[in-house]
Amino acid sequence: MNTLCEIFQQTAQRFPDGIAVHHRSRDWKYSEIWDRAVSLSSWLSERGLEKGERVGLLVANSAEYVASYFGVLLAGGVVVSLNPDTTSRDLANTLGHCEAAAVVVAGECETPLRNASSDLQSLRMVIRVDPGEDDLLDGRPHGVFSEIWNEASAPWQTTEVTLDDFAQIIYTSGTTGRPKGVTLSHRNLSANCYSIVQYLGLTPDDSIFVTLPFYYSYGNSLLLTHVAVGGRLIIASDFVFLNRALDLMEAQRATGFSGVPSSYAMLLHKSNFMQRKLLHLRYLTCAGGGLAPAVIRRLKEALPYIRIFPMYGQTEAAARLSTLMPEEVDVKLGSIGKGIPGVKLAVLDEHGQPVAPGKVGEIVAQGDNVMVGYWNDPQGTESVLRPEGLRTRDLATVDKDGYLYIVGRTSDIIKYGAYRINPQEIEDVILELDGVAEVAVAGIADEVFSEIPVAFIVLSSNGLSLSEDEVQQYCLANLPRHKLVRSVRFVESLPKTSSGKIRRQELRDLSVD
Repeated sequence: MNTLCEIFQQTAQRFPDGIAVHHRSRDWKYSEIWDRAVSLSSWLSERGLEKGERVGLLVANSAEYVASYFGVLLAGGVVVSLNPDTTSRDLANTLGHCEAAAVVVAGECETPLRNASSDLQSLRMVIRVDPGEDDLLDGRPHGVFSEIWNEASAPWQTTEVTLDDFAQIIYTSGTTGRPKGVTLSHRNLSANCYSIVQYLGLTPDDSIFVTLPFYYSYGNSLLLTHVAVGGRLIIASDFVFLNRALDLMEAQRATGFSGVPSSYAMLLHKSNFMQRKLLHLRYLTCAGGGLAPAVIRRLKEALPYIRIFPMYGQTEAAARLSTLMPEEVDVKLGSIGKGIPGVKLAVLDEHGQPVAPGKVGEIVAQGDNVMVGYWNDPQGTESVLRPEGLRTRDLATVDKDGYLYIVGRTSDIIKYGAYRINPQEIEDVILELDGVAEVAVAGIADEVFSEIPVAFIVLSSNGLSLSEDEVQQYCLANLPRHKLVRSVRFVESLPKTSSGKIRRQELRDLSVD
């Protein structure tokens, strides 16, 4: 197993003229990304960045991001990638929490960084993507990419990095509380990277159409896996104008697409994705939530030659824990599959014993990909890293063949009287209705039943006439009576994190009319 630095260096040496990044009509070779990463690494080292110090990245998906990511690692630093759509309060909290020594910042993020700088006493230097005349950090060292990144490769003073050194801190999306800094070593990220490459069968001929942000664990895995094999990252500037984005994916002949469930909802209901041939597209992956069986069936009907990988993972596991292989999708529809290579999964009861087939327990994971811990949070770390493995807090059943089926997150389960209801089971049924683009079911407080299931539905253009009664009648025909939704709300959009996950707590906080 190699460190991320070694992986990047070996790929740059093997494929110097290979295209690493396509963005905004420009191709960036691996040699170009390497030269710029080395230049940044040298700049940071010359100004005193010490091994293990944290460097924030406030840069959108781009070639600059990729070079900055590896430049920090080559200098022995720890990457802290943050959402560029941020506020000064968020920056003060995250960069202050990890005590960042430096930050790479693009123009749109300069104002919140400037406003937060007085609270960031650990911050010693800043690198700007865009030239600027003002001083962002009150006289502290700063550089500009156009000055740092020379045409010729700069001499690189090697910083010895081991597999057990920290490589990255990823702050969770905060769907269940305050974001935590998931601390991942080179070993964690490298192990997960090699495993994903293996089961996806990635080669230098592969190219991924990137719509997921690199600061998100899932997006980060796309970056690492394709760099590992010398593949190509085709970066979409936005995923708002869907057909325009699909034009780019088709023109660049992407072999892979990865998304969260809401990505596929948009493709199915707000684009002409299903009418395109896309013969170059080899596979689809989905994580960040379960891909409903109805959605899988629609994708397979329209694109029968494409391999579909429903996946499951956590940021605490460097991204991926399990996948259902494409040849198993029809037989085990709705399953998240089994542990990926190098990962052992178990479903345990409250006594730490494996559950019988069909019984519900908590998913517990073991593997080299499991995080070191939460940054500066020993209590939080101890609560999830137990002797038996990583306690995911996700509930599941396992069948007689060892395939796992998610029941729901512990905090998502709806407590309806004496019943415990998995909202995803209801959502999967409602998604079968023609005209439903997206749905989220949440437990809303009720004086009699403690909580009642309420469905929040986003309609597609052909579903504008769908009524609450039609939804409830369809549920009545396909679900036990205690699992019926007690109210239906049609909404324009669902509250989501920046990575596309549903914020169920915001739905729960709503009162029923």
